[in-house]
Amino acid sequence: MAVHVIKMPDLGEGIAEVELVAWRVKSGDRVAEDQVLVDVMTDKATVEIPSPVVGKVLALGGEVGQVLAVGAELIRIEVEGVDVAGEAPAAVLKGPLDTAPAAMPSAPAPAPPAIPPTQPPSDKPIASPAVRRRAWELGIDLQQVAATGAGGRIMQADLDAHVAAYGAGTSAVAGLAQRHDEERVPVIGLRRRIAQKMQESKRRIPHFTYVEEVDVTELETLRASLNAKWGAQRGHLTLLPLLLRAMVLAVREFPQINARFDDEAGVVTRHGAVHIGIATQTEAGLMVPVLHHAEARDVWASAAEVARLAQAARAGKATRDELTGATLTLSSLGALGGIVSTPVINPPEVAIVGVNRIALRPMLRDGAVVARQMMNLSSSFDHRVVDGLDAAQFVRALRGYLESPTTLFVE
Repeated sequence: MAVHVIKMPDLGEGIAEVELVAWRVKSGDRVAEDQVLVDVMTDKATVEIPSPVVGKVLALGGEVGQVLAVGAELIRIEVEGVDVAGEAPAAVLKGPLDTAPAAMPSAPAPAPPAIPPTQPPSDKPIASPAVRRRAWELGIDLQQVAATGAGGRIMQADLDAHVAAYGAGTSAVAGLAQRHDEERVPVIGLRRRIAQKMQESKRRIPHFTYVEEVDVTELETLRASLNAKWGAQRGHLTLLPLLLRAMVLAVREFPQINARFDDEAGVVTRHGAVHIGIATQTEAGLMVPVLHHAEARDVWASAAEVARLAQAARAGKATRDELTGATLTLSSLGALGGIVSTPVINPPEVAIVGVNRIALRPMLRDGAVVARQMMNLSSSFDHRVVDGLDAAQFVRALRGYLESPTTLFVE
């Protein structure tokens, strides 16, 4: 028998350390070649680390949430065959890994059967706040739900399977009864990256937000007409690709908005290419996949690519290239968009366009009160490099394209 020590690989792009976000194996598990061992997170994306060998896991190099440097010992696997030069014998694995900050757990019993068991009564179920809230509403005890997610996490699909098999419980609403339960949620993985990035953005960038009201009645009429005529052949259009097209046209007039600011070098780079980040909510948290070269896509091509990127992000399959390189960001909460928002800039970009919900409002037109579909744009700018006048003119240009939507198709 020999011990194969897997170290944290160099993932490129100057990455010096990563965070452990989910172990796919545990001590005692047998692993196949190319089987995913662990998910780690860089400052760009989640990366899967596979096994180069077949064998049995002896020890893990850290706990979820721990940060490891490139080159640190990640995992040790017992393999059959001759010793690999320079690797430690199995006997040393009775203690913790040399570089681990705490003692590794002893190898547990053999892996459980393929069908995941319910949580033991003494274990606290692992689930997101959204899953916990839904389980509470359905009257389901999470201890009784079989978990299929990484690391024993209960997913929305697990609740669906439980309801299909056993039905929902009685309502958990307890009227005016006091509650004393608490939930401690570690801020790790993507959630930690979001917190760090938002904190850094607000600390370093003097934001200002400009709000403009937009009449999208004609835009919605045109969208319905396009879907009726071309939807079956070219795909259904939402409002989003039309907004993206308006942004592409508006930054031609205001190139200082489609820019990135290196505040350490004191250089603003204005980009001809329009790479638009699309803020996307996933079960793990907010991600921003990037629609590259939006200037070279028509509205149907943009719609198809945005749908593909959103699906990849929500499935946790978005690549680093798909999550990097944005020159401008669009943030929309759809029907939940409220009246006004104050979106946070995604540095090193200098602007973010926020979209609020569409609402039918009474408006005065030609001396008469008429019902119009109205929407607010709430957009934030980096006041170090974008003046208030430039921001206002840029947003008003967006408004012009959206209120006269046929101009979106004129080159």
